[in-house]
This record gives sequence, structure tokens and C-alpha cells, in this order.
Amino acid sequence: MEHSTEILYNKTEVYCSTVHRFGSDALLLARFCEPRRSQKAADLCSGCGIVSLEWHDRGHRGLCAAVELQPEASALLQEAVAAQGIEHITPYLTDLRTFREGEGQFDVCACNPPYFTAGPQSTDAGRATARHETDCTLEDVCACGFRLLKDGGKLSLCHRPERLAEVLAVLRAHRLEPKRLAFVKNKPDAAPWLFLVEAQKNRRTGLRIEPDVLITAGAAMYGEVK
Repeated sequence: MEHSTEILYNKTEVYCSTVHRFGSDALLLARFCEPRRSQKAADLCSGCGIVSLEWHDRGHRGLCAAVELQPEASALLQEAVAAQGIEHITPYLTDLRTFREGEGQFDVCACNPPYFTAGPQSTDAGRATARHETDCTLEDVCACGFRLLKDGGKLSLCHRPERLAEVLAVLRAHRLEPKRLAFVKNKPDAAPWLFLVEAQKNRRTGLRIEPDVLITAGAAMYGEVK
């Protein structure tokens, strides 16, 4: 498959296409919820695999399931892991609404979900699926996370601030208790354009608000472009 290649800090290669690329939101998500080296992790709505590959670049070597509905995106990750001999990441071309491989065994799940429920959609089917809740709703993501995680396991999401109240409510409705929350800003005095949240399965209430993640401080920087 024709692709461009982006290089992370420790030289891990990410294959991208004009439709299936990654933004700073997915990169920040991966760093917000980095699994420990041997933990079992799942990258939901994985796209080109930036979250699982960033985890790998930062030292994760536990089993990692990368679940993606779109064939072209999943194929990019499949090619990337095969070319680099990365054996612990397994791309699954499947719908997360029905994915049950290893349910109840995961330590960490992450998802950069579709952000929008309404509004204009791209004429490109791939972009439309990635941005709008046509094939994957917030409820679908939380149900999958609850199903895959062990008790105390963590699901992390990135999302738009205007949907913060809804995201927290849906997480709690699926017995995923919000535990960490951080806002992403371009500069200290700007309004946030993204938030990052981590919830734990079947845990008590208690939410920690973390310092803002600042783009101007280099939070989204990575390697080099080839």
C-alpha cells in the first residue's frame, strides 16, 4: 500500500496515507495513558496505529490489540509492524462493538473516538467514519472498554471540551469511574481545545484534575518526518 512514513523519537515508523493520518490528539492520548512495559493494552479505533506504535516507541512490550474497522487503516498498521518486526502489536480488522478477544484481561485501553454526532460530514467515507459517530458511538467505546478491562483496568479517551459532561456521564453509566482529567491548550491563556480523561473499571469516585497540557511547551512534538 502506498504510504508516507513518520518517525517517532526512538525511530519507530508510522505508516500514513492521505486519509489515515494522525494528529496531536492521538499522540497526546498515547502519552497520557502509557501502559507499563508488560501490561496488556488495547488501542481502540486505532486508525494507522499511532497510539500502539507510540507506546511501543516508549518501551511497551506487552500484548497490544489494535482494533480498527477500516481496512485501509488496519492494513497500514499491519505493514508497519511487519516491516519493523514488532510482534507484540496485533492489528484486528473488526468492529469494536463485537470485539471480545481477551475480554476481562486488559490493563489499559485507549480510544481516540469520533468527536461529532451532527454537522457536515466529509464526502470521503473514511474521514466521515473517523470524525462522526456513524459506526461507533461514545456508548459503544465505553461498553467495549468495560468488556475488555479487568477490574481496576483503565480506559482513556481524548475528546472535545463541549462534550465533557456527556463523556463523564457515559463513562460512569458503564461503571468506568473518571479518575484523571487534563485539558489541552495551545498556550496558557487560551481556552482548551481538547481534554484527556482516564477512568477505572468498578472503582470508587475521586477525580484528580491534572495540570494543563500545553502545545507551546512541546507536548505534541515527536521525532522527524521522512
